[in-house]
Amino acid sequence: MARSKPSDKLNFVTHLRNMYGEVVAVTGDGTNDAPALHQSDIGLAMGISGTEVAKENADVIIMDDNFATIVNVAKWGRAVYINIQKFVQFQLTVNVVALIINFASACISGSAPLTAVQLLWVNMIMDTLGALALATEPPNDALMKRSPVPRGASFITKPMWRNVIGQSIYQLIVLGILNFDGKQLLGITGSDATIVLNTVIFNSFVFCQVFNEINSRDIEKINIFRGMFSSWIFIGVMVATVAFQVVIVEYLGTFASTVPLSWQLWLLCILIGSVSLIVGVILKCIPVESAGVKPKHHDGYDALLVGQSLHDLN
Repeated sequence: MARSKPSDKLNFVTHLRNMYGEVVAVTGDGTNDAPALHQSDIGLAMGISGTEVAKENADVIIMDDNFATIVNVAKWGRAVYINIQKFVQFQLTVNVVALIINFASACISGSAPLTAVQLLWVNMIMDTLGALALATEPPNDALMKRSPVPRGASFITKPMWRNVIGQSIYQLIVLGILNFDGKQLLGITGSDATIVLNTVIFNSFVFCQVFNEINSRDIEKINIFRGMFSSWIFIGVMVATVAFQVVIVEYLGTFASTVPLSWQLWLLCILIGSVSLIVGVILKCIPVESAGVKPKHHDGYDALLVGQSLHDLN
């Protein structure tokens, strides 16, 4: 490719895009590279040695003329894409569970276990802190070993739906049991039994999201703890979320419609949330089609002889 004629480069790019549906990137620095740069999906021109014509027809200009920069750009691009997928998966689970548990409870018993203030707090930790934790994950070399995302692929992949549906089912079952039979199962009695139970449901729901946020660090791999303790932002968000939750439950009862819980109920809420980690492992053992595509192997590709062009083959 590097020693091809300008017309050959253009033909290569055109055929790869139109006949095989490939996403084609072309690098160049000379004026004769302009047609191929313009025709490609991503044209990369050299900023130092490149001509003005090449730069005008390129999509990206490499300012340091270093090919390693292209790899870094691809790595960061994949990291941003995957981090957004992690956050979307996490958000979908939160919203599905909160919507269904409140709607079902309101229809059956006439009251919702999660109040407006509690839902506001949940959305704050899920939107702001959740995005900060998941979207700041740095790239790693393993990203370059992943299969590329095919053209026109759905942003929400099948593994994401598997995780969202599985975690939602677990949380809905547990929170539903607490909501309808929690007083009998936990032995909660007295005039404040309802608000105590609702506090347990709220606390369990939040801890389910805390542990599911750890699950969301990797959509497909089981080892979700790899590199977690080297990400101080993620650890800081986890600690801050738990600390704020303790303050809301124990000290802001009038504002958040909660009451202080015994250490046994706190332990129960944390245990319910931690089971999300086990559920995540089980879900990731269920095989589903991955979003990536394996590189295509096109039969019939023969290397051109020195001085031979594509036109000579016609």
